[in-house]
Amino acid sequence: MKRLFDLSPQLLFDAALLAIAVFVLFTLMSYLLFEPARKMLEQRKEKIKKDLSDAKTDKEEAAKLRAEYEEKVNAADKEAEGILASSRQRALQNEEKILEEARQDARQMKELAQKEIDLEKERVKDDLKKEMVQLASAMAGKVVSSSMDVEIQDSLVEETLNEMSEKTWEN
Repeated sequence: MKRLFDLSPQLLFDAALLAIAVFVLFTLMSYLLFEPARKMLEQRKEKIKKDLSDAKTDKEEAAKLRAEYEEKVNAADKEAEGILASSRQRALQNEEKILEEARQDARQMKELAQKEIDLEKERVKDDLKKEMVQLASAMAGKVVSSSMDVEIQDSLVEETLNEMSEKTWEN
């Protein structure tokens, strides 16, 4: 028999058998152990990809929600400013209305007081006319009762005026 590389045929047979056994064992181990490990690693890889994708979409959604929230806050601020502005406007209008009413009331009170003053003046004038009429009739009565000269008449007029002024101020 011829030897390959000076190796015995038994050694070659054992080596071939060992190679076949290693190949079968590798195939069997690959099927039983490596394939499930690969599947598990692949599933884990897919899960990580999915989690990263979900995290990215969640982040985008959170950014959208934040933008919407900021828009709503800005809209609420604008609405609050609008409400405050309209409230200020109404307050100014009410202030003007109240001031105008107060001015009208003051004008009416002033007119009423002026009317009362005018009425009082008229009453005083009427009283003064009555006093003058009484004075004239008193003077005429005294002049008629006695015929007097100018000095006596002047003294009578002064005396009557003094009496009248004392009576007028006493009332």
